[in-house]
Amino acid sequence: MSEWEYPWIRAERKRGHEPFVGGAPSDCFCLSEFWQWAWSDLLLNTTRGVLAEYLVARAVGASGGVRDGWAAWDVETPPPESITIEVKSASYLQSWSHKRLSKIRFRVAKTRAWDANNGWTEKKRHAQIYVFAVLAHKNQDSIDPMKLDQWEFYVVPTAELDDALNDQKEIGLKKVQSLSGSGPVKFEELESSVLSKATPRRARKQAG
Repeated sequence: MSEWEYPWIRAERKRGHEPFVGGAPSDCFCLSEFWQWAWSDLLLNTTRGVLAEYLVARAVGASGGVRDGWAAWDVETPPPESITIEVKSASYLQSWSHKRLSKIRFRVAKTRAWDANNGWTEKKRHAQIYVFAVLAHKNQDSIDPMKLDQWEFYVVPTAELDDALNDQKEIGLKKVQSLSGSGPVKFEELESSVLSKATPRRARKQAG
């Protein structure tokens, strides 16, 4: 029996056709309408961040479940590798009015994570790999976050970030490019890049 009076409620993957219930008969609407209302602005920075997480999850074969907003990392590849990934996104263009292209910078501060058994953990970068996702298109008339060729992905092992940055809280694109070594990869190359740069969990356990 759980020690928690109110244990974790695990979300089930929805399909979009689930109806809202109650109200008058004319108030018949479904979950997909909420999604359309809430998430259609893919350029909005908060939405774009979640979209970037989904793209990375999709690329590495980990998009079949439900996003866990409380996890210590954003994506975990399927077993046996089980590589943990932190996704950071940025864009030159924003959905709001702006006079110039945005500078590409990423927040990489060490954070605490919540563990149900042990409480808050020490501050650190928890994932094995960071994927920096840049919506690199610069033409406002044709930008479309759903066009995968408009994205660039930089894969950096967290150990290299820690060595280079220590407690630094932000990083610019030039430093990301330098740390990635191989430069940006395309969506279809992302999985192989992550696998090649991460030490699988099982290997780490054996080494320990």
